[in-house]
Amino acid sequence: MKVADVMTRSVVAVGPGTPLKDVAALMVDRGISGVPVADAAGAVLGVVSEADFLIKERGAGAARPRLLARLLGGGRRTKAEIAKIEATTAGEAMTSPAITIDADETLQAAAERMTDRRVNRLPVVDDGRLVGIVTRADVVRAFVRPDAELARLVREEVLAKAAFGLEPEAFAVAVRAGVVELTGWVERRSLADTILAEIRDLGGVVGVDPHLSWEIDDVEGPAPGSDPDVLMTLRPH
Repeated sequence: MKVADVMTRSVVAVGPGTPLKDVAALMVDRGISGVPVADAAGAVLGVVSEADFLIKERGAGAARPRLLARLLGGGRRTKAEIAKIEATTAGEAMTSPAITIDADETLQAAAERMTDRRVNRLPVVDDGRLVGIVTRADVVRAFVRPDAELARLVREEVLAKAAFGLEPEAFAVAVRAGVVELTGWVERRSLADTILAEIRDLGGVVGVDPHLSWEIDDVEGPAPGSDPDVLMTLRPH
C-alpha cells in the first residue's frame, strides 16, 4: 500500500509569516496536533506541532537563565529553543527541516520513518510540493482491512502481476486475522522471496505464513524459515 492510498489530501498548511496565535487557533479548530509550514510554491519548510508550543510555554519560566546561555553562545539546541520561546510567527516557531515522505512510497516506509524520527505525522510531497499528510492513525487504520479484501489484493495485485508470469488460480490464499497463508509452487526461490516481500507491503497485512515450493534455489543466505514470520517449506516434485 502506498502513502497516497491513506494520506489526507485536504491538508491544512500555513505560511512562514502566519502569526503563531493564528496557527494555535487553526490547530484547535481543526483538532490537529501539527501543521506544515509551506512557501508560496508549496515546498514544505517545516512543521509547527504541539511540542513547539510546549517549548514556548515552558520558556515563560525558563527564559531568564536561557538569556545568559545566549550571551555565552550556547549550543545549537539551546539556540533553537530560545528562538521558539521568542517566536511570533510559524516560520520562527517551526521545527525544520521538515521530515517528509513521497506520495508513492510505501506505508511501511512511512511507519518506519515516523518511528525512527519520533514524529506523529509526515507531510507528503510529490515532486517537492505538499500534496497531503499521513499520520500514525492512518497507519493504524490500514490494519482494519477485512481478511477477504486482503486475500483479493494478494491475488489481484501480487500474484496476477504480468512480470511474475504466474497463474493466480494455481495458488491457495487464506487470510486469518490479517495473516496471509500462501501455498503454491514457483520456478525459483528468488521469485518466491519477491512475492512474499510484496505481500508484506500490502497495507493491513499482519504477517505471512508461506508454504511455497520451488525447483531452483537461486538465493544465497540463511535457510528458509529463519525469519519468524516465514514458515517456508521446500517440497519435492
